[in-house]
Amino acid sequence: MKLPCHTLGIDIGSTTVKIAILNPEGEIIFSDYQRHYANIQETLAAIIKQALKELGDLPVSPVITGSGGLTLSKHMNVPFVQEVVAVATSLKDYAPRTDVAIELGGEDAKIIYFTGGIDQRMNGICAGGTGSFIDQMATLLKTDAAGLNEYAKNYKSIYPIAARCGVFAKTDIQPLINEGATKEDLSASIFQAVVNQTISGLACGKPIRGNVAFLGGPLHFLTELKQAFIRTLNLKGDEIIAPEHSHLFAASGAAMNAKTDECMSSLSKLDDILAKKIDMEFEVAVWSLCLRTKQSMTILEETL
Repeated sequence: MKLPCHTLGIDIGSTTVKIAILNPEGEIIFSDYQRHYANIQETLAAIIKQALKELGDLPVSPVITGSGGLTLSKHMNVPFVQEVVAVATSLKDYAPRTDVAIELGGEDAKIIYFTGGIDQRMNGICAGGTGSFIDQMATLLKTDAAGLNEYAKNYKSIYPIAARCGVFAKTDIQPLINEGATKEDLSASIFQAVVNQTISGLACGKPIRGNVAFLGGPLHFLTELKQAFIRTLNLKGDEIIAPEHSHLFAASGAAMNAKTDECMSSLSKLDDILAKKIDMEFEVAVWSLCLRTKQSMTILEETL
């Protein structure tokens, strides 16, 4: 995709900040992915400062997306694009043959069907079956998400575990721990629970067929989680779409939505803005609900 100038996509998620800077040829020349621990402005400021150090005072046209990005876009006077539009834009460019996209984030999960019209399914206010759920379960096994991934590589058995709620999952896991289930089997079972929750809770019986793209941080960094999806969906060869920058898809898609013929800002200007205190409003839950409205789907269809 040809772009008007260097563009900057900023994706503010419920638990992470991602950015992607694209050159006019549409290539990513800088990117980063960091947990923000509720310190969104500080985390983004540190990333922008690093980009400024590596690239110099590059003129850029910025666009913000993500469930936590609306307030920041208003205070920074930077255009905002809905996350589903950003992801769809990125897929259209990098993987146009995608039939279904499965995206897992820190506290949200999505399935987007592209064949036969756009159909987006998203989880509600519960974070069951998302990255946060995986973190909670990892704590039970006295490890982290990366540790679960390593354990799951050597599993032998899968146990049924509820992923719709962390409380229910704990009541399933604790007896298994007491009975001597291995961490390898429990880790693989936790990943399988996420798969089952995503397919049953979001797809709701609608088949996931054709070429399937796996997006978002958990599916990018946790290879065994992705393998659990592939195994369950019985995907083969070219049906599996797993881009190298799958964790940055919303950020890169936001960058592709920059429509101006001139660069609106620069890295130093953004650095200066972020150095000032911005009162961040709690918006993640509210904006997540907005994404489910018919209006957002109309915007997406018009964009594509």
